[in-house]
Amino acid sequence: MSRVRLLPYQIGVLAVALAAWQATTQRRWVDPFFFSQPSAIARRIGEWFATGFIYRHLGTTALETVLAFLTGAALGVVFGFWFARSPLLSGVFDPYLKMANALPRVVLAPIFTLWFGLGVLSKVAFGVTLVFFIVFFNTYQGIREVDADLLNNARMLGASERDLLRHVLLPSALVWILSSLHTSVGLALVGAVVGEYLGAGRGLGYVIAQSEGTFDTTGVFAGMTVLAAFTLVIDLIVTGIEQRLLAWKPEAAGRA
Repeated sequence: MSRVRLLPYQIGVLAVALAAWQATTQRRWVDPFFFSQPSAIARRIGEWFATGFIYRHLGTTALETVLAFLTGAALGVVFGFWFARSPLLSGVFDPYLKMANALPRVVLAPIFTLWFGLGVLSKVAFGVTLVFFIVFFNTYQGIREVDADLLNNARMLGASERDLLRHVLLPSALVWILSSLHTSVGLALVGAVVGEYLGAGRGLGYVIAQSEGTFDTTGVFAGMTVLAAFTLVIDLIVTGIEQRLLAWKPEAAGRA
């Protein structure tokens, strides 16, 4: 079923959930102090945008997310290609990459704050560590999955390494790379927000942390709602880019 046909059902599920939430808190079946109310959250978000309060926080989080995503994705693609085309290099560093990937990255956030301070740089560094490995391993696997016969035939026709990269390796790995971007863009946002939550002077994570510190559940849910909407916008942008880059790829069977 197409997205357009699914949209009314998706909106309906959201409307029912919000109506049930509003009703249970209004009738005091659930204490609104702990769960707030959709109407109060909507008013708070409206106040934030009307007064301009949210713009600098949203702009900071967006900047950190974009920088972390672009830097981590670029490094992941470059090193993924490099390691996939160099068996010796990948063999030497394989155990170290696996150890680094298994390390819980959240423990690095305080270290980056210590190194780079409470500004944007520490959040970007933390986000890069989340994005890099997702893109790296997908790029690496995508290059390794290229048919060896296809590469040999291209070489027989006189293709150079640059030609192979441009006309064979990159198109073949593009599906893997773009698949990783959907996950990694969310992780870049997580890195920015977690970094702000742990220590910052502005950003959506900072707004949520400040609201939690004053037991302001409406502010917490309002911040989470703005964050969710921001995530959807980023996902739509990534999906649009993916559709343009994969316009040559036939649609999957059964997809309407």
